[in-house]
Amino acid sequence: MENQSEQPAKKNSNVIYFLIIVVVALLGTDIYLYLQKNKSDTKYVYINDEKTRLQTELDSLEAQIEQVNSSRTKMTSELQAKNDSLVAKIRVLRQALAKGKLTKEELDKAQEDVKQLRYFVTKYTADIEDLKKQNTLLANERDTLKTNLATTAERAASLEKQNQDLNTKVQVASALRVSNANVVAYKVKSNGKESDVNKAKSAKKIKINFTLISNPIASKSLHDIFVRVVDPTGNLITPADAGTFVADEQELQYSYKTAIDYRDDGSTYTIDWVNPVTFQKGTYTVLLYADGFTMGKTSFTLK
Repeated sequence: MENQSEQPAKKNSNVIYFLIIVVVALLGTDIYLYLQKNKSDTKYVYINDEKTRLQTELDSLEAQIEQVNSSRTKMTSELQAKNDSLVAKIRVLRQALAKGKLTKEELDKAQEDVKQLRYFVTKYTADIEDLKKQNTLLANERDTLKTNLATTAERAASLEKQNQDLNTKVQVASALRVSNANVVAYKVKSNGKESDVNKAKSAKKIKINFTLISNPIASKSLHDIFVRVVDPTGNLITPADAGTFVADEQELQYSYKTAIDYRDDGSTYTIDWVNPVTFQKGTYTVLLYADGFTMGKTSFTLK
């Protein structure tokens, strides 16, 4: 009888132990599931925080690129290509981060890509700054060169003017000048014999006699001489085929053109001029020109 009462008590004890094990197992399962859920939530929060940080990083990098580009520095083709590549890379990373969820591998890759992008943007910014410095240096050198060229051109113009002034002075100084001059009217007989006269009705030609001031710098060579004869009424006497010449910065007609051989030896020169029209009473003015300047003038009177 005693053995029969011990057996139910032992059976009840086993059931209790089993129930305790089941309860412990269930508690363990709940704790495990809770920890896993908490770990998953923590991971999800971490991923979201990292996505936000990476997006902020991309915003910063994009703003840096825009700031660099706003300087309007003219880029080389290499820097322009790098700029386009960085902008495209940021676009791709934004698209990747815009996904609903990222795997651990995708997040790691995005982090590495952003890290590399930060390096390239920093280097790109430095390259642009170097280019700006080079452009500034080139601009300064260009401005300096323009200033030097302007100074050189101004100096050249000044020297040119000085040379022109000097040439003018030399031309003026080397021009022939009359020392003494006189005019004698002549009649010409049928046999060709000439005799001087002072009456207009018998005069046919004049002889202009003159000497020149000694001029060591004048060219010792043939010099063209232009003669202008003005009648008593103030009209210039010209032949039908009269040409023009320039003297004292004026274009003038001449009555007669000839040449003399100047040797600076005190020679007396004589120019014969036959009047193509009839002489009239009054005073005539004779002007001589050579080398672009007035040599001198004289006059004579016919009764």
